[in-house]
Amino acid sequence: MALSHDEVKNVALLARLELTDAEIESQAVHLNALLAQFEKLLELDVTGIEPTSHSVRIVNVLREDVIKPSLSRAEVLLNAPEARDGCFVVPRIVAD
Repeated sequence: MALSHDEVKNVALLARLELTDAEIESQAVHLNALLAQFEKLLELDVTGIEPTSHSVRIVNVLREDVIKPSLSRAEVLLNAPEARDGCFVVPRIVAD
């Protein structure tokens, strides 16, 4: 399943990347090569193989929760470029 120029352009738009036509073509080559590798993986017979989420065993290292003094909300908001009603004001990134 190869991605078209328009599909790569749409992926770039969703990732908020501004790419030239040459960069889109270059990324299309890379993405299509990656997809070809995934298609090869689909050909493997994996019956009887237990699914894993990681290739190595992972063990959580937990520590005790200790309450420590922290900055007040007012002190934190002093670092904000813009604040309103005790909250950070950030640019909207989701289009209507």
